[in-house]
Amino acid sequence: MQFIDTVVIILYFILVIGLGLWYKKYAARNLEAYFLGGKNLHWAALSMSGSVSNFDITGTMWIVSILFLLGFKSMWHHWMWGFLMGAFFMSYMGKWVRRSRVMTAAEWMKTRFGTNTDGKLARTAYAVMAIITLTSFIGYAFQGIGKFAAVYIPLERLADYVSSPFLQQLFTLYEPQILAVMVISITTLYVLLGGLYSVVFTDVIQTLILTVSGLIIAWIAWSSVTPEMLSDLPESWTSLKPSWKLSRLAAGNNAQFEMFGALVIVWVLKGLLLNAGGPAQMYDFQRFLAARHARDAAKVGAAWSVFLIVRWGMVMAIVLLAFTGIGGVEDAEQVMPLVLRDFLPAGLRGLVIAGLLAAFMSTFSSTVNCGASFLIRDIWEPYLRKDDNEQKSIRMSYLATLSVVLVGIAIGFQARSIADIWNWIMMALGAGVIVPNVLRWYWWRFNGWGYTWGLFGGILLSLVVLFFPDMPIYYSFPLICAGSTLLSIVGTLNTKRVDDALLIEFYTRVRPFGWWGPVRRKASLSSEERHRKSESAGRALLNVVIASIAISGFYLFPMYLVGHWYDQALFWFGAALIAALLLYFTWYRYLPRVDKDE
Repeated sequence: MQFIDTVVIILYFILVIGLGLWYKKYAARNLEAYFLGGKNLHWAALSMSGSVSNFDITGTMWIVSILFLLGFKSMWHHWMWGFLMGAFFMSYMGKWVRRSRVMTAAEWMKTRFGTNTDGKLARTAYAVMAIITLTSFIGYAFQGIGKFAAVYIPLERLADYVSSPFLQQLFTLYEPQILAVMVISITTLYVLLGGLYSVVFTDVIQTLILTVSGLIIAWIAWSSVTPEMLSDLPESWTSLKPSWKLSRLAAGNNAQFEMFGALVIVWVLKGLLLNAGGPAQMYDFQRFLAARHARDAAKVGAAWSVFLIVRWGMVMAIVLLAFTGIGGVEDAEQVMPLVLRDFLPAGLRGLVIAGLLAAFMSTFSSTVNCGASFLIRDIWEPYLRKDDNEQKSIRMSYLATLSVVLVGIAIGFQARSIADIWNWIMMALGAGVIVPNVLRWYWWRFNGWGYTWGLFGGILLSLVVLFFPDMPIYYSFPLICAGSTLLSIVGTLNTKRVDDALLIEFYTRVRPFGWWGPVRRKASLSSEERHRKSESAGRALLNVVIASIAISGFYLFPMYLVGHWYDQALFWFGAALIAALLLYFTWYRYLPRVDKDE
């Protein structure tokens, strides 16, 4: 990098650490302030924070690598992480979460299952699952930031200036890991100081930087790439139509994509279940709990996807620049940092890299803050705290934050690639926990025992899969799901159901739909209220479909535009615009009233 690039990046780090120091006085007031920002943050800021937390360096490198390999067919791959989550968030799930009125997703269990043994076990089970998932995500982020930074900071050159053989070997063999530790240490500092206040407000700044950076990269690709230059793209590269089999990938490192049709079925099923089960990244849940009321929570869900639109134009730009300017890339996960290094001028390169570092820091900070909240609120306070000294809990939050980071780094050291750890989190661990998380919302009979059996059984099965690394996910995913489902149902039907009073309170407060007939009848709702609930369920599902079309269109439009495929770009923009207009009549006009109790 040039000197000016380094200056831009250093100034950015100074800014975010300064914000952490500034917001320390607000975050230290109490745990609600530290983990939920006092429930006084604007919905636009929360949605920026949530969306930019998904706009991370590691995830973007992974999206670029999959797009580089599969073309537009890679959009089917993104169902696995629920990329249409915003449709569910805005239509009903954001409101449901906010009405729960708790501090963490694990604490939510007491509103659903109570505070008896089964409710406590369900809460603990969720906290354990969340901590495992979040620390794994830190390991995943560790892999990505190390690979990214190694392209720009040639740490191995320092080996020529040190006399210690140990340091020479360290700088040469472990360059990505050392750089990852450095960046993670700086990020941990401002999370440690400012809690959710610093996370959200730095995320707003990071959103602005990322938007500018993404637009710049997209413009560079659009202005420099011509249709003639793209004539050598693989056949059907621009088509979304899935193929049952991709024979060209039968051999080599990407053979897992050969049976593409079977994979699409599994990815789509996973995405639908994932989104139906509620905010799945744990820090997503936290953003809706921090909203001022249910109306704001719905708006957070709607804006969530809007701030991610520029990301898709940016990743397409990076891939097209790679196709036309970089040959012989052996590691597809290195495509993004190589393109940014070779195609961006000095100064501008520093801004873009600062933006992408912002993306990493926002995701990492959200993950760490959320992981620490589970350790404190759901492990420390229920089982280990001896008094009601909340300041002591805040001090323990610092220790919890450091613990989550250190375990995540240890996981990152063990992973071989971004794809390895991502696939295990999404398709193995995800398969083990997804069904209990769905059943808790839609089935009245489901209880804490069923949740605990299903969750721990699913986690155990996902760990077993690690011993069979060559098993295709279209075998492992349904097997793990089936095992977790069976344990959930058996555990539920063979144990005592949740008390009627608690079920009625949960149903009347959260207002879920699904198999709640017995509870609805006992809740003594008027015929008008029952009709309104039934009607709102149908409208919510309709809005999910319409919003999914809008989100897909707004994501695909800039991707086709950057590549000069104007017919497809116009089609998807038109479809998205029509869907967005429909949502005004089917969604916006039916938003809940402003009510702090919601």
